[in-house]
Amino acid sequence: MPVVNIQMLEGRTPEQKENLIKEVTDAVVRTTGAKKEAVTIIISDMKKEDYGHGGEVIK
Repeated sequence: MPVVNIQMLEGRTPEQKENLIKEVTDAVVRTTGAKKEAVTIIISDMKKEDYGHGGEVIK
């Protein structure tokens, strides 16, 4: 049962997330041979002020 966690900055539309889930699921099925029904995708949106890169908060 593959579980994929995706963390990204907030701001994507529901449609973009739906497409991402479909594409990642297809990639997991294709590369691992897992059944589509066994693949779980979890998207965690992060607020920009809760994320830093290179010592700086993303704004």
